[in-house]
Amino acid sequence: MSKDRWLALAPPIASLVFAFVVSSIVLAISGANPFVAFGNVFEYGVRLNTLVETINWSTPLYLSGVAVAIGFRMNLFNIGVEGQYVLAAFIAAQVGSQLDLPPVLHVSAIILTAMLIGALWAGLSGWMKVTRNVHEVISTIMLNSIAVGGVVSYLLGVWDVPDDTSLDTALAPIPESGWFPDLNFLVGGNTRSDLWGFVLVAVVVGVAYHYLINRTRLGYDLRASGANASAAEASGVDPKRTVVMAMVLSGLVAGLVGLPELLGDSHTYSLRFTQGLGFAGIAVALIGRNHAAGIAVGALLFGWLSRASGILEVRGDAPREIVAIIQGVIILSVVIAYSIAERYRRIEAAKAAAAAIGEER
Repeated sequence: MSKDRWLALAPPIASLVFAFVVSSIVLAISGANPFVAFGNVFEYGVRLNTLVETINWSTPLYLSGVAVAIGFRMNLFNIGVEGQYVLAAFIAAQVGSQLDLPPVLHVSAIILTAMLIGALWAGLSGWMKVTRNVHEVISTIMLNSIAVGGVVSYLLGVWDVPDDTSLDTALAPIPESGWFPDLNFLVGGNTRSDLWGFVLVAVVVGVAYHYLINRTRLGYDLRASGANASAAEASGVDPKRTVVMAMVLSGLVAGLVGLPELLGDSHTYSLRFTQGLGFAGIAVALIGRNHAAGIAVGALLFGWLSRASGILEVRGDAPREIVAIIQGVIILSVVIAYSIAERYRRIEAAKAAAAAIGEER
C-alpha cells in the first residue's frame, strides 16, 4: 500500500479504534460489560430490519452532509441546513397536500418546491454576506430561528388540520400520488420498515456533487476560492458570485433533507417531524472530508449507530446516550487524526522538495 493511501485510511481507522476504546472505558465505569454490550449491538445491527432502518436514516444524513460540504469547499460554514430543510419540508408538505396530479408530476412538484425553498433561504444568507458583509455563521443561525421558531411554528398553527385520533398538530396529508415509491422488492418485503426509495435520489445527488466539484468550472471556482480567495480573484473568479452560488447550491441540496421521511413515511408535516439532521450533517461532512464517498461512509456509520443502539436499553446494557459519546469521540478523533496526517504529509513534501533542490545543486 502506498504512503498516500495509508495516510488517507489511517485517520478514520485510528478514530474508530480510539472511539471503541473510550466507549468501552465509559461502559465499564457505568457498570456494563463492554464486550457484551458491543456484541449485542453488532448482533442486532446486522439484522435485515436494522440494516433497512440504517439506510433510511442514513439517506437524509447523507444529503445533509453534502449540503454542508458544498459550503465547506469554499470555506463557508453553512450552519443553516437545519432551518433550510425544515422550512423546505414544511412548505413542500403543504404544497403537496393541495395538489392533485399524476404521480410523477406530483412527486416532482414536491421535490422542486423543497429545493426552491432551501435555495432561497440559503441564498438569503449568501446575499447578506456579499452585500452587507454579514458572516454566514451569524446569518444562518439567525435564519434557523426565523424558519423553525417563526415561520414554521406560526404557519403550522394556521394550516393545522385537527386529528382527533392522534391529537397531533399536523398539516393535511399528501395524497398517495405524491408518495415516493419504496424499494421493498430489494429486501423481499420481510422487514417491519419500508426501504425508502429516496435513497436513489441521494445517490444521484452524490454523483452530481462529485462531478460538479471535480469536473466543472464552477466546482473549480469553489475549490480555488476556498483554497486561496485572493489568488482565485486575481485569476478571474468573481468572489461575490461564487459565494452566492455556493450558498444556493448548498440550499438546493438542504431542501431535500426532509423529503425521505416526508415522501417515504410520514406523508405530512407534524410536531413529530424529525429535526436535528442539519447539525448532524456537519459531523458527517467532517468525517467524510467533504468527499462524496467519504460522506456516505460517515452517514452510514452514524445511521447504523443510531438504529443499532436501541438494543442497549432493551437488554439493559447501557443507556442509548452512549452512542452520543461514541459519535462525539469519533468526530473529535477524526479531526485530530486528519490534522496530524496533513501535518505529516506537509513535512514529507517539504523534505522531498529540499532533497530535489539539493540534487539539482
